[in-house]
Amino acid sequence: MTDKIKVIISNKQKAVKIPTGVRMLVRRCCNAVLAMEKFEGSAEISVSFVDDAEIRELNKKHRNIDASTDVLSFPLGENGVYDINHDTGAKMLGDIVISIEHAVAQAEEYGHSLQREIAFLTVHSLLHLLGYDHVNGGLEAVHMREKEETVLTQLGLKRNGSYYIDQSEDKI
Repeated sequence: MTDKIKVIISNKQKAVKIPTGVRMLVRRCCNAVLAMEKFEGSAEISVSFVDDAEIRELNKKHRNIDASTDVLSFPLGENGVYDINHDTGAKMLGDIVISIEHAVAQAEEYGHSLQREIAFLTVHSLLHLLGYDHVNGGLEAVHMREKEETVLTQLGLKRNGSYYIDQSEDKI
């Protein structure tokens, strides 16, 4: 069982008011993913809410893609080896950056709540921090999607419709 999970959440945008309860939801998502993955030891995760302009800058700087996107993951570990916070002994998993403007648009597009969209993006990104990937599609992408839905269902945020993975729209 995980010792202690510290989720540092910062709102760096003014475009959208963050709904009440979202910070707790993000923490619950992180806890649920780490429990599902049987993550051992203490962990630290940083989650930032930004606007489209900010995420576009980060995407351009770090991925050489001049476009906004919904979420970016910046892992601080590789193959299960993470940087350690020497003050706390916690494994620093990395940074999750969510465009709230993108999340609002996608929630509307998919016909579900902003809370569910933020939860999905958090779970998706944390799986990236833990080493999961879907860029090559196939089984890896299906496996990651199953894990996402398992956690969201556990949190009472089951998908309310069908969907398919459109590789051309996959931005992460």
